[in-house]
Amino acid sequence: MSTTAPDPREERFERIPFTVTDRCGEARCGRMKLAHGEVETPIFMPVGTAGTVKGLTPEALKDADVEIILGNTYHLFLRPGLDVLEMHGGLHEMMHWDRPILTDSGGYQVFSLKELRTIREEGVEFRNHIDGRKHLFTPESVIATQEVIGSDIMMAFDECPPLGEEAVDRRYLERSMARTTRWAKRCLSARTRPDCALFAITQGGTELDLRQRHLEELLPLPFDGYAIGGLSVGEAKPRMYETVEAIAPQLPEDRPRYLMGVGTPEDLVECVARGVDMFDCVLPTRNGRNGQLFTSRGRMIIKHARYRTDMGPVDPECDCPTCTHYTRAYLRHLFISREMLAGHLVTLHNIHYYLNLIGGLRAAIRAGTLDAFIARCKEGWSHSERGA
Repeated sequence: MSTTAPDPREERFERIPFTVTDRCGEARCGRMKLAHGEVETPIFMPVGTAGTVKGLTPEALKDADVEIILGNTYHLFLRPGLDVLEMHGGLHEMMHWDRPILTDSGGYQVFSLKELRTIREEGVEFRNHIDGRKHLFTPESVIATQEVIGSDIMMAFDECPPLGEEAVDRRYLERSMARTTRWAKRCLSARTRPDCALFAITQGGTELDLRQRHLEELLPLPFDGYAIGGLSVGEAKPRMYETVEAIAPQLPEDRPRYLMGVGTPEDLVECVARGVDMFDCVLPTRNGRNGQLFTSRGRMIIKHARYRTDMGPVDPECDCPTCTHYTRAYLRHLFISREMLAGHLVTLHNIHYYLNLIGGLRAAIRAGTLDAFIARCKEGWSHSERGA
């Protein structure tokens, strides 16, 4: 029997249906059909790294109209492990979530273990951050893990350029890009489930000519969508926006465009305007647990003493349960008292805020009023608290 791997250039699976429905400049609205439902774009995906969006139940996420969440292959591989995921029939059943899930390949997490990993052509050998045990991630094993998870969208295994001085070393970036392309082809050959879509990740730092070269390598391959990786890792905001502006419009018109790990409210409006469809970020949940709220009037630190007797809602323009039922004074009291409810209520508001913002962007694109909408957002954010 032949053991020859499939040609990665061949279309072995039908691509996920994705249709651009509206445009305003480079910004676009679209609709993609995944195994567990349809997703309207532009979309923000709350991060549920270990199979939970921290502090929120799946029911609360559905009430907030969350359409898709993000999980992480590295963390789920370590805990609970593939055996437990298989016993549940995948992550959807395990966490009681019947809507789409995208999983990162774990590449960013593995490469962040700089002192604990070794890169070779086969893959990456690393000691995990929990108990120090050795593991090997290869393109094939990462795809197999995501298929056990049952991801609606799997990400190809890529090499993430390191932070620090090496990040601007063109020679390193070129080697990294070439390896990422080879691994992308192996991911395509390893895929077995037609219900698990597969996205490629483009790299190249902020070097536009390298980004262009990597696009030319990846675009002929039959991926369901393409992600822009390796940004929001310490580079200046204008440089990040310049890179997105140059690259996003060159990604295929008929496939989703995903900007990985980028997600301040300002980033969302700037990058939607530059043609990005999908975002994820830990900010609404991580910052929420620490008492920072995102509002139409900018960022708010609810632990500040000024809110001790403030009877107003967090954001008068928000209709989420937190803003509808609770005062700023009560939320501050919960944080000062270290009550668990504090993080839940603030995270719930932040998720609602992000989804309302992305929904507002969709409505503005459809109405052809995107510039005016963004201008109103920026005017409101100009009132952010000092230090927020």
